[in-house]
Amino acid sequence: MKPKSKILIIAGSDSSGGAGIQADIKTVTALGSYAMTTITAITSQNTKGIKSIVPISPKEISNQIIFTSKDIKPDAIKIGMLHSPKVIESVIMAIHNIKAKKIILDPVMVAKGGTKLINNNAINLLKTKLIKNVTLVTPNIPEAEILTKTKINNKEDMILAAHKLIELGANNVLIKGGHLKSSKVEDIFLNKSDFKIFVNTRYKTKNTHGTGCTLSSAITTFFSCGKPIKKACELGIKYVNSAILTNPKYGKGHGPINHLNSMEIKKNFK
Repeated sequence: MKPKSKILIIAGSDSSGGAGIQADIKTVTALGSYAMTTITAITSQNTKGIKSIVPISPKEISNQIIFTSKDIKPDAIKIGMLHSPKVIESVIMAIHNIKAKKIILDPVMVAKGGTKLINNNAINLLKTKLIKNVTLVTPNIPEAEILTKTKINNKEDMILAAHKLIELGANNVLIKGGHLKSSKVEDIFLNKSDFKIFVNTRYKTKNTHGTGCTLSSAITTFFSCGKPIKKACELGIKYVNSAILTNPKYGKGHGPINHLNSMEIKKNFK
């Protein structure tokens, strides 16, 4: 099997392997594409929480994006954790430099355990500059609340927040509904001409570490292979739901999901 497309991932590293760059690489690979990386920060963490975060300098982040892309041009880019205004500015400059077209932004702000990963100045820059430069933004409910200053208690609030993100300049929005206390998970897709609610079964498990990273990388992969953005969202959600359902139950906290759920290895290695 040859890779179907080339993806550049711009995100932080998760030493436990469940989220961040590690989850992104696994997702892109499992869905049949080629993953390249730009590491924005190194974290020491496990399923119970984050011990420390070491940021990478904006210049080095820019170097990784440009130097990698000049040699192997990505078909799409996934952006995750960006921890400071200078990092966001360097990423915007670099993606303009390489003339990237298909870009998915997962606005990572808060870790699963509650640790804040991004400062207020960076949040403001993300709102005012970065979301205008990407194809799709995929906030969860806490992130959508921060970005739109809207309290989200139900599906109607999610739709209102999605409209506010469009007003801020977003081209396409997918607000993930996993944080609501409902029997089904409802994800809201919206742009200026289209609207869709994806409704799926909620699985009772604490093992959901890395679902946001995984979803945005899955969407990026499907989108890079030629699927329309709404269809890429639908397929990405299906992949993540299957990964949650078949999670390997690792760790003592919020364990990882199963990124291998889409793979069937037919070769015998001797």
